[in-house]
Amino acid sequence: MRKSDLEALGKRAPTGAILGVRTADLEMKEALLAANPRVFFTTPHFDGYPAVLVILAKISAAELRGVLVESWLSGAPKRAAAAFLAIGGAGTR
Repeated sequence: MRKSDLEALGKRAPTGAILGVRTADLEMKEALLAANPRVFFTTPHFDGYPAVLVILAKISAAELRGVLVESWLSGAPKRAAAAFLAIGGAGTR
């Protein structure tokens, strides 16, 4: 994490591995942040950008898979996303 991010978070700054994940839009970002602030967070660097940071030690494998699949689906070509969903990809939508 950037020094400015650490300064902005202060004592709330997580330790350990984190992952940045794009969200479909800002509404989804806010929904994830509200639903599980123990796992998802953001920094001023990501203000106005549809992405969250994930504390990997605090997320289950199943929830991480769902977040990653939704992230991929939000930016994937429509045909690729449709093909993935047609074969039962991740069972998310």
